Amino acid sequence: MGLLVNGQWQDKWYDTRKSGGKFERESARFRNWVTADGSPGPSGEGGFAAESGRYHLYVSRACPWAHRTLIFRELKGLAPHISVSVVHPHMLENGWEFRPDDPAHRDDINGRRFLHEVYTSVAPDYTGRVTVPVLWDKAQGQIVSNESAEIIRMFNRAFDGIEGVRADLDLYPQALREDIDAVNQRVYDAVNNGVYKAGFATAQDAYEKAYAALFDSLDWLDDRLATQRYLVGNVPTEADWRLFTTLVRFDAVYYSHFKCNRQLLASFPNLAGYLRDLYQVPGVAGTVDLEQIKQHYYVSQRTVNPTQIVPVGPAVTLAAPHGRDALGPRFPG
Repeated sequence: MGLLVNGQWQDKWYDTRKSGGKFERESARFRNWVTADGSPGPSGEGGFAAESGRYHLYVSRACPWAHRTLIFRELKGLAPHISVSVVHPHMLENGWEFRPDDPAHRDDINGRRFLHEVYTSVAPDYTGRVTVPVLWDKAQGQIVSNESAEIIRMFNRAFDGIEGVRADLDLYPQALREDIDAVNQRVYDAVNNGVYKAGFATAQDAYEKAYAALFDSLDWLDDRLATQRYLVGNVPTEADWRLFTTLVRFDAVYYSHFKCNRQLLASFPNLAGYLRDLYQVPGVAGTVDLEQIKQHYYVSQRTVNPTQIVPVGPAVTLAAPHGRDALGPRFPG
């Protein structure tokens, strides 16, 4: 764990003293957009046209934010068009790293050893955390974006004119955007980021506040899913996949490692089946790697787990029947 300061790597954990023991996430810095014709998007600069083979995705299979982009890449049929490099799950004194002798964790695009070298190759004086995902433009040798919420919106629509991409699948439909945004806002603050607020807190009151907000929101979600198959009506949307990447890590990591231990997700009557339902959508299971997830959190975050011992359990049965077919149509295959 560390960060860049004026382009120099420093091995430093989060400093929570300035925030009263609360964990505060840093905003992403690269905010350009890929668009169908290369015109500027909502932020950043233009010049990033959607083209097959032009873009590359740097991810970790352990990271929930990067996981979102892998799911959208799979569901939208973008795998043949956007290549991927996966960092090693152990993020230690040099941050996210590649292993040149391991084809599964190698940077075949830029040949870098550490992800922070990808950042400084385009911003030599960069200051901030070095995070995944990173969307890279091979044509310009430039980082397009390191904001997962915006990358998945690009994947949702920008590439629809390319042959083989699923233009029929819209995960952020215009008619549902207001409701999706409202759900996303609460889920991001209290659940996606909420588990980190609890796990990285260094003051009891900060931990308890995050813990209470997390389980209040999980109860709200469980109630919401009692009568509908997905979060916004009976249509699977971006909101479901943003929640999924946290839920799939909950019992294996957040329950114990982050002290989010009121109850296992498996004990929620509706969230448990909902998680299995999403996991069983064709293509999604291949984006989930619980071993890399556990290795990353328990080995990398030595401030939280100084022994670096990785728990053997719990048993997670994502392929079991979900029992949610009566609530609405399945995800369109």
